[in-house]
Amino acid sequence: MIRNPVDIAIRVSPRLSALIESRVNDPDANEPPSLGAVRAYLTGLLPPTFAAAERMHHFDVSESPLDELNALIEEYGVEALAADFIKSVGSEPLSRVIEAVMNDENRENPPTLAAIREAIVAGLGARLVGEGVLDEDEDDALMAEIESLIERFGADALAEDLLRYE
Repeated sequence: MIRNPVDIAIRVSPRLSALIESRVNDPDANEPPSLGAVRAYLTGLLPPTFAAAERMHHFDVSESPLDELNALIEEYGVEALAADFIKSVGSEPLSRVIEAVMNDENRENPPTLAAIREAIVAGLGARLVGEGVLDEDEDDALMAEIESLIERFGADALAEDLLRYE
């Protein structure tokens, strides 16, 4: 199976991304799900009347996750790996840490995930707790989250790509 570039996930709504992620993280799955498998799961959740109506053309103002998924399948195919369509962002506390590192005037280059990990190890989380930017319990989870992101995207991935804007 050919992997799609990671940046295609930016075209996926947060709602569909969460649905896809729930299927990708299903511990009972025998193999990584495709877009087709996610579609089969989603249509299996719908009542039969909706499934029949779904075959008819409808003109909603807002696109449903099924409509959005159908458009992705049309463009990338039913065999495309669903994991490529998960939009990833860091938690709100990690986003605050990333912003603190990005705003460091001594930094010459945009920070990578490895640089964020180094900053956390060097005590940035504790400093931000002291400044009131983070709660103490938020600081405790930062290392596990950054390690998970590094495992998923690599140490050289740009941290700013994972900022949460809400």
